[in-house]
Amino acid sequence: QVQLVESGGGLVEPGGSLRLSCAASGRILRINDMGWYRQAPGKERELVAHITRGFSTDYADSVKGRFTISRDDAKNMVYLQMNSLKPNDTAVYYCNAGVIDLGGKYLDPWGQGTLVTVSS
Repeated sequence: QVQLVESGGGLVEPGGSLRLSCAASGRILRINDMGWYRQAPGKERELVAHITRGFSTDYADSVKGRFTISRDDAKNMVYLQMNSLKPNDTAVYYCNAGVIDLGGKYLDPWGQGTLVTVSS
């Protein structure tokens, strides 16, 4: 199987920065698209940022110009650099990836989430 583990969440003041990391491990042949999602209390999970295997990126309008997604395929990692954080960025952030495992099977794993709290 394939596992995703997020890290880097925490408490930050408005205007501050955080960098989230997501490590993929297991029987991985290739990782295709990768993305970061978030879910705030009482709200549905939403896409924050997405990156293709060809490094094309897409962002939610609410984070454009503040967040940057990147990936390191040699390490099976995806990152989310978050700058100019706002209180409404507070949420649990989840990593997701489209993975081809060593058996050629397509998998769609999710991480367990990491909490980001933006508050003074």
